[in-house]
Amino acid sequence: MTTLIDRPRTALLVIDVQNGVVADAHDRDGVVANIDALVGRARSANVPVVWVQHSDASLPRDTEPWEYVPELKRLDDEPLVHKTYRDSFEDTDLEAVLAELKVGRLVVAGAQTDMCIRSTLHGAIVRGYDATLVADAHTTEDLTEYGAPAPAQVIAHTNLYWEGQRAPGRKGGIVSTAEVTF
Repeated sequence: MTTLIDRPRTALLVIDVQNGVVADAHDRDGVVANIDALVGRARSANVPVVWVQHSDASLPRDTEPWEYVPELKRLDDEPLVHKTYRDSFEDTDLEAVLAELKVGRLVVAGAQTDMCIRSTLHGAIVRGYDATLVADAHTTEDLTEYGAPAPAQVIAHTNLYWEGQRAPGRKGGIVSTAEVTF
């Protein structure tokens, strides 16, 4: 259904599952386990796994907090996109990577729900991609002291919001890890 011509493939997009990003995240271990299961299933189905890694002043490159969590292992031939903005498309080579792979549909997992996940989902759909959020494979930390809802509510609200997301010729939607089909 994507509006991108000649882009029949699907890719799994794993966003920012880095030590410093998910250290205090809601249901960290469960979410990381779900993402690991998705990565394994994508590889078995010969579906590209594209990794996104954030850096900024509070998450400097080449530091332990910047590294991906040890439970997730990127293969050398899997693309790695470095970003400095919340939207994984913004000022990165993600679009070029996906174009080369002929990807028009994204299955999205990672962190943080209320920042990089939401921004990237919107970035994808406005650029012509179908973007499915894996409802139990994204997480965020507790930001209630800054006025945000509790993490479980942020996750639930994002799932509710993205479930019916659509645009002309494009669709969003959610699915559980167990229901993901590549």
